[in-house]
Amino acid sequence: MESAVPFDAKAFVTGLPGLPGVYRMLGAAGEVLYVGKANDLKKRVTSYFQKTQASPRIQLMVSQVAAIEVTATRSEGEALLLENNLIKSLAPRYNIVFRDDKSYPYLMITGHEFPRLGFYRGAQDRRHRYFGPFPHAAAVRESIQLLQRVFRLRTCEDSVFANRSRPCLLHQIRRCTAPCTGLISAERYAQDVQNAALFLDGRENDVIDTLTQKMHAASEHHAYEEAAHYRDQIRALSRVQARQYVESSVGVDADVVACRIEAGVACVNLVMIRGGRHVGDRSFFPNNAENATPAEVLLAFLTQHYAEQPAPPLVLANAELDAEALAPVKIATRIQGERRVWLEMAEKNALLAVTHRALERGTQEHRLLALLQVLGLPETAHRIECFDVSHTMGEAAVASCVVYDRHSMQNSEYRRFNIRDITPGDDYAAMRQALARRYERVTSEGGKVPDLILIDGGKGQVAKAREALADLGLSDLMLAGVAKGPERKPGMEQLILDDGARTLELDPRHPALHLVQQIRDEAHRFAIVGHRHRRGKARTTSMLNEVPGVGAKRRQRLLAHFGGLQGVRAAGVNDLMQVAGISRGIAEQIYKHLHG
Repeated sequence: MESAVPFDAKAFVTGLPGLPGVYRMLGAAGEVLYVGKANDLKKRVTSYFQKTQASPRIQLMVSQVAAIEVTATRSEGEALLLENNLIKSLAPRYNIVFRDDKSYPYLMITGHEFPRLGFYRGAQDRRHRYFGPFPHAAAVRESIQLLQRVFRLRTCEDSVFANRSRPCLLHQIRRCTAPCTGLISAERYAQDVQNAALFLDGRENDVIDTLTQKMHAASEHHAYEEAAHYRDQIRALSRVQARQYVESSVGVDADVVACRIEAGVACVNLVMIRGGRHVGDRSFFPNNAENATPAEVLLAFLTQHYAEQPAPPLVLANAELDAEALAPVKIATRIQGERRVWLEMAEKNALLAVTHRALERGTQEHRLLALLQVLGLPETAHRIECFDVSHTMGEAAVASCVVYDRHSMQNSEYRRFNIRDITPGDDYAAMRQALARRYERVTSEGGKVPDLILIDGGKGQVAKAREALADLGLSDLMLAGVAKGPERKPGMEQLILDDGARTLELDPRHPALHLVQQIRDEAHRFAIVGHRHRRGKARTTSMLNEVPGVGAKRRQRLLAHFGGLQGVRAAGVNDLMQVAGISRGIAEQIYKHLHG
């Protein structure tokens, strides 16, 4: 048997171009060990084979390299995107991976005559203005509430706005100026919109100066009610400024990132400064970060983060980073003044988050080990999947599958199944269908098979689940039912084992039971949310389905014109007649059916 030819790094790098691109380091079996991007492929790849390495982790990786593949690109930006896509698809062993499937939210001011404040994710439309991104949805909603208090801009959907005949509750509690009913002129409303945009850009002082001038002018002209309106806005803005924990004399946009590693757990805290205001922070915990340095973790985070998000003009970090590896993102690490305060805050956030995660991880490891011992599973077992079914008297049945792996719930791997073609209310058939659909795909696509399957139910559910697994050739999987105790109280649950031949009752304080309850409750929650959504959608459609003379096309036109069933219900007969294909007779039938 011939031995493998050792990788000749010196000969390989000699032929590399000095172009931007992506490189893939391969192991002896052809597996991808690492994916990276470079502004200059030759310089970057050569640096891995110098005598001094950045860390023992990189030395270990380089010692396993049997081949390298490269792809030249037209620009650094293109290389950044390709690197990010390859990391996600190939999951290399030595790449520190941050899993964040959610896009970041924005605050939107629409381009209508009377613009609307709104929460937004997704592709942006040039007709509207967007502010952000924000670290999470709560930060956007907090800003919207603040702007409602100060500038009283509308937040209602266009379908509602177009069909109002009198002001809504938001006007009564002084959160909207009711442009829908003409209580404010377009010019005056536009001024409020402009001031709101200036505030979001960090120019609060400019807004206060403008409002102060208008207040004095109104007072001089004896327009005291108008002057009082400006006075209230100034006071509200002043209170906002006083509450700001972090503020800047300049309306700067910046991202502040800090990494802390404690007890083998790495955390990156991202603080977002927009318009000089601290709009929130978010903590990230990577995979494959064992034995990594803070600089390596931050480098991985920033390259993956800015491959999908626009980089602000200023990025602050608490570790010296490789400028070439991060190009074209500009990073500052030697910071003084107020910016140093921002960075210290991010460091404190990261320390708090990683300390909490380390404690939680220790608890989860203890609980998992206790469960494995109780069930007689090997200590190498770690993946648990749990199923539950939710419906209302058999209507809109939905089954959930949640995943526990790596000592935490893996939200991105959750799945729901809309149950179909069974007798309504047949929970056994619903459970069997859910497992069949789940593991047919897993077996056909070579997906991950769990070490333990939990079923929310008793002996009957476990029996049907076992039949479904047997049909797929998965009879050897460990299966347990989670049945409510005789009094149906938390802590009294029973584990149904061996297809119902054995029942296990754990002490309410047993850590294994706590883990089972956590996973079962999450499956229950996920199933209920899916069921309510499916039920609501079905009932919404059925209300229009029952109107004589309204077929699929007319239903579609009505819902599109009014933005949903709520808008249709708010419309009068004359409003309904504005939709193509809706005569007065049909409009009267629709109105009578929805309000009868």
